[in-house]
Amino acid sequence: MWTVLIKSIREYKKASIATPVLVSMEVVMECIIPFIIAELVNRIKAGSEMKVIAVYGLVLILMAGLSLLFGALAGSTCATASCGLARNLRKDMFYRIQTYSFENIDHFSTSSLVTRLTTDVTNVQNAYMMIIRTAIRCPLMLLFAFVMAFVMGGKMAFIFLIVAPFLAFGLYLVIRKTMPLFRRVFTKYDALNNSIQENVKAMRVVKSYVREDYEKTKFGAAAEDVCQDFTRAERILALNNPMMQFCLYTVMVFVLSYGSYTIITSRGLDLDVGQFSALLTYSFMILNSLMMISMVFVMITMASESAKRIAEVLAEKSSLSNPEHPLYTVQDGSVDFENVSFKYSRKAERMALSGIQLHIRSGETIGIIGGTGSSKSSLIQLISRLYDATEGVVKVGGEDVRAYDLETLRNQVAVVLQKNILFSGTIKENLRWGNPDATDEEMVQACKLAQADEFISQFPDKYDTYIEQGGANVSGGQKQRLCIARALLKKPKILILDDSTSAVDTRTDALIRKAMREYIPETTKIIIAQRTSSVSDADRIIVMEGGSINAIGTHQELMANNEIYRDIYTSQNKAGDHDAD
Repeated sequence: MWTVLIKSIREYKKASIATPVLVSMEVVMECIIPFIIAELVNRIKAGSEMKVIAVYGLVLILMAGLSLLFGALAGSTCATASCGLARNLRKDMFYRIQTYSFENIDHFSTSSLVTRLTTDVTNVQNAYMMIIRTAIRCPLMLLFAFVMAFVMGGKMAFIFLIVAPFLAFGLYLVIRKTMPLFRRVFTKYDALNNSIQENVKAMRVVKSYVREDYEKTKFGAAAEDVCQDFTRAERILALNNPMMQFCLYTVMVFVLSYGSYTIITSRGLDLDVGQFSALLTYSFMILNSLMMISMVFVMITMASESAKRIAEVLAEKSSLSNPEHPLYTVQDGSVDFENVSFKYSRKAERMALSGIQLHIRSGETIGIIGGTGSSKSSLIQLISRLYDATEGVVKVGGEDVRAYDLETLRNQVAVVLQKNILFSGTIKENLRWGNPDATDEEMVQACKLAQADEFISQFPDKYDTYIEQGGANVSGGQKQRLCIARALLKKPKILILDDSTSAVDTRTDALIRKAMREYIPETTKIIIAQRTSSVSDADRIIVMEGGSINAIGTHQELMANNEIYRDIYTSQNKAGDHDAD
C-alpha cells in the first residue's frame, strides 16, 4: 500500500529527504543545550569569571539560533513535500480514473471517488507531514535525551525504560480499538457524500415533490451515524493524552523526589544542581517525545485506511487496454455483431445481451426500438468499446474492436448518450469537445444540422453564452441538440444517438434526421428511440426484447409481421393513423 503511494513523491524527493536531515540537526542542537546549561550552572556555582559565563552565553545563543534555523527550514521543506505528495496523489488518481472503463467505474461509486480525492488525500498528507518530521524528530529526541539523561543522572534514567513499555502497550490497545472504527467511518463518509450528490443533482425533483424535510432527515441520519462512529473513535483516542500525562507526572515526581534526596544526602557529590536541572529538562524532552510519538501513531492510524483506499484507486487496472500492435485506421462505418453475448459483471447470473447476430453496412441508418430493459443501450456501448463483449466478436470497419487503438476507435464512433452532459464553459468550449480545432464556421454548420443554431442565435452572447454546470441554464431539448452538434463535429464514421432526441418535438426530430441524411450520407447512423416516428424512415429497424434481437426490418415490414413493433406503434398513434399506414 505505502509502496504504491511513495511512487507519487517524485519531484518532491529532495524535500522529503532534506526534512529528516534538518530535523536531525535541530534535535542535536536542542539536546546539547541542556548539557551546556548544566555546565554553566556549575560554573556560576563555582564562582567563575564573567568572561567564561559570557562565552557560555554566546554558545547557547548560537545553538538556539541554529536550532531555530534548522527547525524553520525543516518546516518549509516538510510543507513542500507533504503538499506536493497530496498534489501528485490527486493528479495520479484523476489520471488513473480517466483510463478506467465503465466496468472499472462500476467498482467505485462517484461519491467514493470524490471522498478519496479529497478527505482521504488530506489524511495521507497530514500523516506524511508527521512521518517525515515528527516521526523522525521524536525518536531521535527520545534516543539523544535518554543518553544525555543517563550521562547526567545515572541510574535515575532507568525510570524511562520502565515507563516506556506501559505507554507502548496502552498505545497498541488504542490503535487496535480505533482501526475498525475508522474503516467503518470512511465507508459511511462515502454514503454521506452520495446523499449530498444525489440531493443536489435531483434538487428540482426534490422541490417539485416538496421532499426537502425527508431529504433533511435522511441526511441528518447519515451525518449522525458518521458522528457517532467518529465520537467512539475519538473517545478511545482521548485516553491517550491522560495516559501520557499520568506517566509524565509519575516520572517527574520520581525525578524531583529522588533527585532532591540524592543532592541532599550526597551533598552534591553524586548529583549536583546543574546535573539535576539538565535531568529535569531531558525528562520533559523524553516524555514530550513519547506523547508526540503517540500522536504520530494516532495520525497514521487514521491515515492508514485512507491510504488503503487511495492505493485501491491507483492499483485498479483498466479492464480495457490497447493490443500489442493496435490498428490506427478505421476503414469504414460497417458494424458486425457475431454471436455476441454480454453481461456487466463476471458475477452476474444472466446476460444483458444474448446471441446477437447483426450486420450493418457502412452509411446505413439503423433504428433500434424496444421496451425498457431490452438492452438497447447495452448493444451500442459495445461498438465504441465502452465495454468488451463477454462472448463473440464485435467488428467495426471489418476489424475486431479489440484490435484498434482505443482513442482511434472512439474518435470514429461518436456517441450521444441517453444522459446528456454539458460542462461549465461557453457553448463554443462545449462544442470543441467534439473537435478542439473546429472553426467557427464548422461549429455553426454542426449546430444548424442539429437544429441548435436557431436558439443559440437568440442568446445575447450567441456562441459565447456561458453554460452553467451540467447545462442548468438550458432546456433539456436545447441540451440534447448541443450534444448532437458536438458529436457531429467529430466527423465520425459511426454516429450513435441513444434516445438523444427524446426532449425535442417531433418536427425538430424529423429535421435533425433529414439533415443527417442529406449532409452525412456516408456516416453510419444508429438511432435508439422510444418513439416509432424517430426510426420509421430508417433503412432498417431492430426490435429488441429481453437482451435479444426479436426482429429486423423496415417500418412497413415490421408493421406487417412483428407484433411487438405494431403494439408500440399503435400505443403511440391513433387507430386511424395505423389504418392509413
